[in-house]
Amino acid sequence: MVFQVMAKPSGASCNLRCTYCFYTEKERLYGGATHLQMSPEVLESFIRQYIASQNTPEVQFAWQGGEPTLLGIDFFKTALALQARYAAGKKITNTIQTNGTLLTEEWCRFFKANNFLVGLSIDGPQAYHDRYRKQAGGRRTFEAVMAGVECLRKHKVAFNTLTVVNDHNARRPLEVYRFLKQIGDGHMQFVPAVERMPDDAAAEIGLDLAMPPSGEAQAAEAPVTPWSVTPQRLAEFYIKVFDEWVRHDVGRVFVQFFDVALGNWMGAGAGLCHFAPTCGRALALEHNGDLYACDHYVYPRYRLGNIMETPLVDLTASDAQRSFGQAKQGRLPRFCRLCEVRPACHGDCPKHRFALSPEGEPGLSYLCPAYKAVFSHMAPYLKIMADLVQTGQPASDIVQIMQLQRGRRGATTPGRNAACPCGSGKKFKRCCGA
Repeated sequence: MVFQVMAKPSGASCNLRCTYCFYTEKERLYGGATHLQMSPEVLESFIRQYIASQNTPEVQFAWQGGEPTLLGIDFFKTALALQARYAAGKKITNTIQTNGTLLTEEWCRFFKANNFLVGLSIDGPQAYHDRYRKQAGGRRTFEAVMAGVECLRKHKVAFNTLTVVNDHNARRPLEVYRFLKQIGDGHMQFVPAVERMPDDAAAEIGLDLAMPPSGEAQAAEAPVTPWSVTPQRLAEFYIKVFDEWVRHDVGRVFVQFFDVALGNWMGAGAGLCHFAPTCGRALALEHNGDLYACDHYVYPRYRLGNIMETPLVDLTASDAQRSFGQAKQGRLPRFCRLCEVRPACHGDCPKHRFALSPEGEPGLSYLCPAYKAVFSHMAPYLKIMADLVQTGQPASDIVQIMQLQRGRRGATTPGRNAACPCGSGKKFKRCCGA
């Protein structure tokens, strides 16, 4: 079984208190400690077991939090030394997700020297970023993050931007997208903010946000939080960004959501668990060695065990994890199974499936209307890009095709029976002209 582990060596500890964060409250599952740190024993055991479990020539470690840079550079120097010790001829790579506020010249030199891929959390221009991404006490963080961006760029560190699409920045999709193009290196991830107000199950274990649906037949009793993006807003956000991207930026800017959609369209697989038929292959490791089914499911009922007591491979292959992963497909409501865009979204992340279908069946994604609209809108363009790739041409050629169709640069649209300029070998009327 191929699987990935998101390692959280600082647990939920973080120097920020972002309004929409679903993870910082998990400190309460570990006694409310605010300065958690993975011990040397757990770190070594994880690295040794994880490398041994991966039957691939390359093993990628993903360090997340909380805020992992709170642990200091020496922690990661130790991790690199352990990776070298247990590599057994395999290539080892590292990624780290950070809020960027603690980045220094030393950190950036370290990342560059050791080929770390950095994920930087930023929600757009200052007015949108500072809305929810704040320090304790409400202090703004945009300027500190931008200082981190400049440091990464100065040292030529490869980094992706990760943007949480919420009720505020979703209203300005092009402003957010163009800002990210300006500051980044052309790789973007968008994550919709969807959380619910606390329910009884969350209150029982001292948490402020509702737990994900358990799969039993139930309606969503807890309403979504005020900062959650609505399906309509998310659809408008993705469609407006996609329209600009497909006309100007394919091949220059890489948006994870669009790449995933194209992969599913071509039958190559999503590459992202949200839109895969099943899940269960992206697990979360807490600071003390506790392994959970997913980082969105760090709750007692989804704790698989501890890697210091049970081997990592046994936990990932357990009946509990297998059932967790298969439930995504097995519990699709009839409305989803008959939907024309199901091959693109596969019902979305189970965490979001707390709505009722039009037939009253539980298990529908809260974001279903958004994905139905977005994937339907994208379909004609995905077809063109898929045809380009399958005929040995780059998907980026769609930019020229779009310009040709609009009559730009003095060109004229091909006749209906002429060969399509995308190179598919089909007539224009039956290909891009459709």
